[in-house]
Amino acid sequence: MDYLVDSYLHYLVVEKGLSRNTIESYGRDLRVFLDFVEGRGIRSFREVTRGDVLAFLKELQGRGLSVRSVSRALISLRGLFRFLLLEGHLEEDPVEEMEVPRPPRSLPHVLSLQEVERILEAPDPGTPLGVRDRAMLELLYATGMRVSELAGLAPEGVDIQVGFVRVKGKGDKERVIPIGEVARERLDIYLREGRPRLLKGRESPYLFVNRQGRGLSRQGIWKLIKRYALQAGVLTPITPHTLRHSFATHLLERGADLRFVQVMLGHADIGTTQIYTHLNQEYLRKIYQQYHPRA
Repeated sequence: MDYLVDSYLHYLVVEKGLSRNTIESYGRDLRVFLDFVEGRGIRSFREVTRGDVLAFLKELQGRGLSVRSVSRALISLRGLFRFLLLEGHLEEDPVEEMEVPRPPRSLPHVLSLQEVERILEAPDPGTPLGVRDRAMLELLYATGMRVSELAGLAPEGVDIQVGFVRVKGKGDKERVIPIGEVARERLDIYLREGRPRLLKGRESPYLFVNRQGRGLSRQGIWKLIKRYALQAGVLTPITPHTLRHSFATHLLERGADLRFVQVMLGHADIGTTQIYTHLNQEYLRKIYQQYHPRA
């Protein structure tokens, strides 16, 4: 069964062009499923029944996994069994028409403009790392890109003179995002002063590098954001997407078109972007209650 899972994951890379992070998530879910069914004495996918899948999902819930995690596991299994059916390894799909549990849609945490500004000003511009981090944080908020997209940026993907950055997003889809004057200035200083001092004559395919000249990881960038938030006295819960959520919400608060925000964020479905309209409605409600004489 292992080799069939490997074949499916390879198919997702080659045929579907899914990102490495998505492939890793699917792979983890499917390995856990294999361990579960093998523990029930199952040695072939042909032996897997609908009851086995339901028992697996119940097991995940019993472990305390969130609805979102259980839902993702079922999505992983649906993709695998559909692939096995198409490739002739199965005659029927045990998860066909099985409903994916829908997680409650929670609104993301968003920073105020003042909180964002405090975080962006937190790094020390007197050190190479501080110069790097000022450029990095400014670019995250200026573009709304994902942390993983920032980590994968190449120097040639940034055009400071024209004022845009070329980003490779989910499924290796490329998009071009404009950048403002402050982001351009901070990137220029980093490229002229900070990055050469960090590289010390070495070369790197990554725009943002550490002291060893290597690219930064998603986890490393997230830790930096959390550290600067604490340093700036920001108590709002911070996630890797906090600046991205704040970018989108602040644009909509100032009248940006939803389609424009969708393109900037790289959302394939505008329904994903619409969650920010709910945040915008909450903002308008607060303003109304604060200032309307009969609120």
